[in-house]
Amino acid sequence: MKLSRLHLKTLREAPNEAELVSHKLMIRANLIKKEAAGIYTFMPFGWRTIRKIEEIVRQEQDRIGCQELHMPHVNPSELWKESGRWYAYGPELWRIKDRNGRDFCLVPTCEELCTNIVKQEVSSYRELPLQLYHIQFKYRDEARPRYGLMRSREFIMKDAYSFDRTPEDLEEAYRLQYEAYVRTFTRCGLDFRIVEADNGPIGGSNSHEFSALSNVGESEIAYCEKCDMAATIERAECIDDKPVDEPEQELEAVYTPGTKTIKDVCDYLGVDEKKTIKALMFTTFDQDLNPADYVCVFIRGDRDVNMIKLVNALGIPEHYIEFADEDEMGPVTGIVGGFTGPVGIHNCKIVVDSELVGTKNMVAGANKEDHHMKGVCYGRDYVGDIVTDIKTLKEGDPCPHCGAPIKHTRGIEVGQIFKLGTKYSESMNATYKDENGEDQIYWMGCYGVGVTRTMQAIVEQSHDDKGIIWPMSVAPYHVIVTVINPKDELQMDLANKIESELEAKRVEVIVDDRDERAGVKFNDADLIGIPVRITVGKLAKDGNVEYKLRREESNEVLSAEDAIKAAAELVDKEIFGL
Repeated sequence: MKLSRLHLKTLREAPNEAELVSHKLMIRANLIKKEAAGIYTFMPFGWRTIRKIEEIVRQEQDRIGCQELHMPHVNPSELWKESGRWYAYGPELWRIKDRNGRDFCLVPTCEELCTNIVKQEVSSYRELPLQLYHIQFKYRDEARPRYGLMRSREFIMKDAYSFDRTPEDLEEAYRLQYEAYVRTFTRCGLDFRIVEADNGPIGGSNSHEFSALSNVGESEIAYCEKCDMAATIERAECIDDKPVDEPEQELEAVYTPGTKTIKDVCDYLGVDEKKTIKALMFTTFDQDLNPADYVCVFIRGDRDVNMIKLVNALGIPEHYIEFADEDEMGPVTGIVGGFTGPVGIHNCKIVVDSELVGTKNMVAGANKEDHHMKGVCYGRDYVGDIVTDIKTLKEGDPCPHCGAPIKHTRGIEVGQIFKLGTKYSESMNATYKDENGEDQIYWMGCYGVGVTRTMQAIVEQSHDDKGIIWPMSVAPYHVIVTVINPKDELQMDLANKIESELEAKRVEVIVDDRDERAGVKFNDADLIGIPVRITVGKLAKDGNVEYKLRREESNEVLSAEDAIKAAAELVDKEIFGL
């Protein structure tokens, strides 16, 4: 393929709005073109890589017996209302109406539709187990689309769904997908970590996230170097410190003027933060987004509330909660902004972190301006309506598995798998007939790969100051033949020979025969990141070329035959394992 006949419009500089290196490089290399916030055209070179990632995904899904189908992008609201997610999913669900006023959505994921298909198509236990997948565009109406393909409003995802008879069969389907994901992301050349994750709006009992390690990733990961513990911060469990066993003191209100923060209180009273109780106040909403309840959350003063753990404890979606207006909340509940404590409040739901159970002689707000309470004891002075772990696991905290210090890193979520259990089959009455002719509900799992996000994660991990360094498996082309002087018949003849012989060996080749300076061609080759560059120049008269790998600094002079052989062997090794 001659580059002079293809569209490639590289840029020296990326737009100012591009913040991440990967976003800048993809725009500069003409892989993507922005059309609106979070919506991109995939240009020819970028689309070639997308198709290769899709094909890796497809091969690994087919390998485990997962069958491909194609479901529509538009779903009727009735399906989502049947599962309960029409209201629970939140504002990211892109809702539309047809000309008759009927509600639809642009799907962010397809649990409802796939469950409905199986409900209508499958009737007997003899047809199980069953796994179905498709690869299509998905849509999420992001409030702040940013970082290129990391958080976009239109993206490509592979989603798969398994339908089984028992929890044990679901476990086997989950294992097969887990192993398929390991192979998929390994073949894509990613350095990734598998971590326990929160199920979020998908629901279910258990989940693992496949996270490409990157200091710009939005996923914060807690992990232990001593054992195999690894989890997203939202999911990571915490070990409660044991309460100090000491005699209970009497409650005492003390004057603490202007001390509205934990640090202020500790400095004023000379106490450790671990002996204080932090209060946070929220308003929750119903499915019509009308205010429903006030919630007071209490946690040890040196801890931070984990909002995902909190909404899971309350059993509500993330968008059903916000910080309360304390002036409005005060007359109803008895709290006082900046001086709120757990003693004596009313007309609100009280959520207490499990670490406060058994604590004695703590300092908390007195629900009176410029006053705090000393001697606060759990059980005697207050109790929680909900008591659970709502803490954030910080770096240095003990590992919940082995006690070693926890470390933090960041990653880009490229895939996630879920054990759904009976969440969707039960709510949508999806059943099959067992051996006795009795109706039974399915045990389900779902499994997603962010195809477009995977492309950007690869660029984020594989680049240098010159441009992208594609792994061979997903590169737009395997080899670029750079012709220094396309008007030189000898050089073009040799370039054509190299192209022809490489293509005969299953190598994808592009010949840069543009009428450009050599420096421009070399810069473009480095920017777009083709793994192998063969330069045809003045050495062509002797049948020689310069051979260079994009991932290495040095090049070498080889005969054209040896360069062809080296490139073909490298492609065979890195793609086909030969």
